[in-house]
Amino acid sequence: MTPAGRRGPLALALLAATAMAAEAPAQETPLVVTGGRWFHTASGTLRPNEGMVAVGGRLLAVGTLDVPLDLTGARHLELADDEVVLPGFIDLHAHYNVQVLGRPRREELVATPVLWLANGVTTTFPAGEYDPEGMWRLRLRIQSGEQVGPRLFNSGPYFGRTRPGWTRLTRDSLHAEVDLWASRGVRGFKAKNADPETLRWLIERAHHHGLTVTGHLDSGFRDSVNPRDAILMGIDRIEHFLGGAAFPDDRSAYASFPSFRPDTPEFDEIVGLYRALDVTYDPTVTAYAYYGVEGKQHPALDFWTDESRFLTPEVRAWVEGGGPDFEVASFDDILNAKCPLVRAFHEAGGRLGLATDHPSWGVWLPGFVAHREVHALTLCGISEADVIRIATANGAEALGVGDLLGSLEAGKLADFFVIGGDPLVDIRATRDVRHVVKSGHLYDPAELLRSVEGRLGAPGG
Repeated sequence: MTPAGRRGPLALALLAATAMAAEAPAQETPLVVTGGRWFHTASGTLRPNEGMVAVGGRLLAVGTLDVPLDLTGARHLELADDEVVLPGFIDLHAHYNVQVLGRPRREELVATPVLWLANGVTTTFPAGEYDPEGMWRLRLRIQSGEQVGPRLFNSGPYFGRTRPGWTRLTRDSLHAEVDLWASRGVRGFKAKNADPETLRWLIERAHHHGLTVTGHLDSGFRDSVNPRDAILMGIDRIEHFLGGAAFPDDRSAYASFPSFRPDTPEFDEIVGLYRALDVTYDPTVTAYAYYGVEGKQHPALDFWTDESRFLTPEVRAWVEGGGPDFEVASFDDILNAKCPLVRAFHEAGGRLGLATDHPSWGVWLPGFVAHREVHALTLCGISEADVIRIATANGAEALGVGDLLGSLEAGKLADFFVIGGDPLVDIRATRDVRHVVKSGHLYDPAELLRSVEGRLGAPGG
């Protein structure tokens, strides 16, 4: 049973309508892609690409040019033999906010949307917004074609103590907030540091609108919520910590996580609950590397291009001068415990999502971090084919749009990207992005990247 299925037929209709509303202006000229190979999700293999046709923002055909349509005048893209077409990546924890120049976190709305799209991340769910009004307006600009960016499924304001100026809401006032943001077309909501009543009310009202809820939760310590209890409330996704009996409420989840092991009854019990109630786990492996001490040497955190070229001169000088001092030694212990748990969760049949959770401070920028996370997942021992599924089909299912996104199939939205190399041999091939297509519109990633050089961190961004 999918998360959308748990919310019923009306919810499915609402989800589909919301997804279609998130479209860019209609694709006017058919796009025909020939040559290379494409990723077949069901089999986890690469197949020869005799033809792929996108019309009106949707895929009309995949793997063949045998279509009931005159393709005269269509735009043609011929791929090299070593090029591969992948479904667009879906990042379920894609922050647009940055923390630069020693200032508080803020949404960066100039360069960040372009960086996501240029890296083949065609759908983003921010998982909590510091400036929900600004992010809502960004989505409207992307939809209208005024600004270039990925498919943005807004998450609205945080619900819980993480929200700036948070005060505990009554049930009626919380429902009114959810109603407002639902009317503005958000995809779902994020609870972070929420108390049990807040989370329960958020889930019930979000599901009333057919929307998903995810949570950065704790252990039950100090009026927090253990993910186990959130799952029983009906939450759709969990960020970071699996939860369960291994996380007692007399200490924080951060304190318990390093000693959590997969070969325990507590692990089996919590994984069984995720599977029984069809809840997605977003492990955010690299999030703990960026903030660790030893973690910053993690092999997935290497650089393959000069990301600093996208920073304004002021931000670049600040970073080169020492920048921030974000190091949490305890995150190294969490990072070391992550891989065995994530691999075991996957092998037990749990559903993982691609989730990066990196509010950059000018190092390891948005978009590029998605390729680091998929690399980290393979280093955890998950196969390349399964990691691609995690980054695509699993994300679509988690958001309730598996009928529209997540795989290359006729009838689905034409969101995909072309890479050089075989990602089933080395997942790092996804870093070599040659072309990006969103809603049938073809983009040159090199041109996209050039358009935002020297712009990340600009005032008003």
